[in-house]
Amino acid sequence: MSRTAIVPALTDLLFRPEVDLDTAIDRHFAPGYRQRTDGVWADRAGFVEHIAHLRSIVAGGGIRLHEELSDGSRYADRHTVEVCKTDGSTVEMEVYLFGEFAPDGRFRRIEETTLMLSGSATDRGLGSAR
Repeated sequence: MSRTAIVPALTDLLFRPEVDLDTAIDRHFAPGYRQRTDGVWADRAGFVEHIAHLRSIVAGGGIRLHEELSDGSRYADRHTVEVCKTDGSTVEMEVYLFGEFAPDGRFRRIEETTLMLSGSATDRGLGSAR
């Protein structure tokens, strides 16, 4: 079973606009996907809506993976996301993530906490998949 991970998932979602959004979502996230970011839950539809918005304001960026672990269906990592926005401003966030894989290797659930390293309060959520 081939599994996804956060770097290829976020790269497809945020930094590869040539990849259709539905294709990117289906590649990395199971149909019943749910996510909690900084205490706020989103279902798959809310997640898709959030990513569509991010795609409209993200011009580029990258992900630095600091630590990554998996054990059975469990996944955890710590990564930093750097985003260059279409208005020229930048955002950098450190993310602490715990997740669960579906049997097919896609994410079933992610719970994460974000730490804003640079950017404004209105940029919260830019570095997350939420």
